[in-house]
Amino acid sequence: MFDPVELLSQPVTFPFSGRTAKNRFLKSAMSERLATFSTFDPYGRGQPTEELVRLYETWAKGDIGIIVTGNIQIKKDHLEATGNTIIDRDLPSNYLQEWAEVARAAKSQGSLVIGQVNHPGRQVSINIQPYPEAPSDVEQPSTGGVLFGRPTPLTKEGIKDIVHRFAYAASVLHSAGFDGIQLHVAHGYLLSQFLARRTNTRNDEYGGSLVNRAQILLEIIAAIRQEVQSPSFIISVKLNSQDFIPEGLSAEESIMVATLLESAGVDFIEVSGGAYEQTTRSPRDKVMLFFIPRSNLELTPSDCKPYTVETREGYFLDYAELLRPHLNLSKIVVTGGFQTAQGMADAVSQGAADMIGLARPLTAEPFLVRDILRGEKKKAKGDKFPESPMLRFVASEAQIAEIGNGQDISNFDNQFHVARFIAKMQKEIPAAISEALFS
Repeated sequence: MFDPVELLSQPVTFPFSGRTAKNRFLKSAMSERLATFSTFDPYGRGQPTEELVRLYETWAKGDIGIIVTGNIQIKKDHLEATGNTIIDRDLPSNYLQEWAEVARAAKSQGSLVIGQVNHPGRQVSINIQPYPEAPSDVEQPSTGGVLFGRPTPLTKEGIKDIVHRFAYAASVLHSAGFDGIQLHVAHGYLLSQFLARRTNTRNDEYGGSLVNRAQILLEIIAAIRQEVQSPSFIISVKLNSQDFIPEGLSAEESIMVATLLESAGVDFIEVSGGAYEQTTRSPRDKVMLFFIPRSNLELTPSDCKPYTVETREGYFLDYAELLRPHLNLSKIVVTGGFQTAQGMADAVSQGAADMIGLARPLTAEPFLVRDILRGEKKKAKGDKFPESPMLRFVASEAQIAEIGNGQDISNFDNQFHVARFIAKMQKEIPAAISEALFS
């Protein structure tokens, strides 16, 4: 019988950059929403704050092998949510100084730090961007009361601009001291929209075959390499195992994309799944919607996300096992559903995952990884919420804000704290959303 601590403590060296993570843990990206935001002035948006730096200083103390930031937007007026960080070449911001401080904080205890970079495409609230851009003019259906504008198909020049913006963001992160970049190709955002037949009806070189639909992604990777000019800069991708919607990316197509990514020199692929437009479910999965209220009570596309529950610890391990034989070099990270050190170690020992991604467990316990590796804990903290995944995501968003503000983290393993939190949410959010959230 193997020792879970010994296995999870092993370093992981990436095949193309040659960089080494000190252990098998990765903090997966979560939308922190701790950047500056101005409703009327796009130039007052997206700058890292003291709260964001404090958040990453805290996670750094948790001995995590790789820390991935929340999704950084590449255009100031196309945002996943208010409070996103932004790296936009059109913004007059001192990016290097601001992002260097974030990098310093996240790397202060020896973690590798990677910036996740994103563009929402059609999946942006009409309140933020009434004129979204996307591969095709396929409108995002209203979700949880969130309205979306009909997107304008990107021209070829527009696609080239997107490619250059991703590369520019990578260059800023590299200069600021980040160890790599993660392209967000999951959850129905722009790059994911290009991959899915449902949202990509183009008849040019960016549409049709899967290779064509993946073309923008491969061009971005090539542009990053040209812009950064550093072989040790990690390029990674968060990729849907499948979209779980009609004409969405299938598991078979996802595996084909992963092989293309390996050929392009991607160091690791973080496996995820689902899209906000969730209309179907598999026999083993229970798909739910959850809501994350914002302080200004404005819902955004990220306030209504899919949550996939499987019977096995580690939601996407089945897909990872299917993917494994098709990759010879790129590492696989599986995120979602892990609770116990034994379950995490089993995923590695059985060959499904090279690294374990953790998200919500690290908002409740920022030092969970450190405690597991010291043998002081064998599982993540539980909670006393009713059987509603929605509430757990709401709670994690609140905990991120608490960490960033230097406050005590709410202990939702305490029934009193749970009751108080639910009462507060029911009072503060609109009645229609409250009914959906707490029913």
